[in-house]
Amino acid sequence: MESLIQTLAISALPVIFAITLHEAAHGYAARHFGDPTAWQMGRISLNPLRHIDPIGTIVIPIAILLFSGGSFLFGYAKPVPVDFGRLRNPKQDMFWVAAAGPAANLFMALCWAFVLKLAWLMPSNEFTLPLSEMGKVGIVVNCVLMVLNLLPLPPLDGGRIAVSLLPHGLAWKFARIEPWGFPILLLLLFTGILGAVMNPLVMLSAGIIEFIFGLY
Repeated sequence: MESLIQTLAISALPVIFAITLHEAAHGYAARHFGDPTAWQMGRISLNPLRHIDPIGTIVIPIAILLFSGGSFLFGYAKPVPVDFGRLRNPKQDMFWVAAAGPAANLFMALCWAFVLKLAWLMPSNEFTLPLSEMGKVGIVVNCVLMVLNLLPLPPLDGGRIAVSLLPHGLAWKFARIEPWGFPILLLLLFTGILGAVMNPLVMLSAGIIEFIFGLY
């Protein structure tokens, strides 16, 4: 129990920022390309409290962490509202709005890698170990969210990116999968297919980041 409490304490900050800043990035991108919906609702903010979903950001990650013995984390924030019809070039701009979330996770993974490297270079004190563990969690969590959201399945960001790139006829047909997206995702999760697809990609992306910062 003490070990799990320590894991929760160390994981809280990386997980909350990974989830909430992902959503904030969508709002910033949408506003830039002409849709002020998120801005008008006060959702364009770096304040995590504006994006936290009590169930998806707190309860589910804690429950998964407890039941997996600290080996797995997953969660979500309140989705930022985006009215794609208000974008200046809806189909083209959808790409950038969707890509903003995974891009934010990549940026945060790089930031946590810097924190980890800094912790390794600092003289040993009471802060170096917690910072080191936070950095490790931050890299993994953000790589997981980046890879997950880039899967080409609506309504994940990868699905919206695919819709923006496909010809209009195919894009319209592909977008009709969206109501079934999360049931399909859950099916892939419980059958082990999701893990088989994601794990190598997460390990690859984390490995590249670790190589860049010399974390080996």
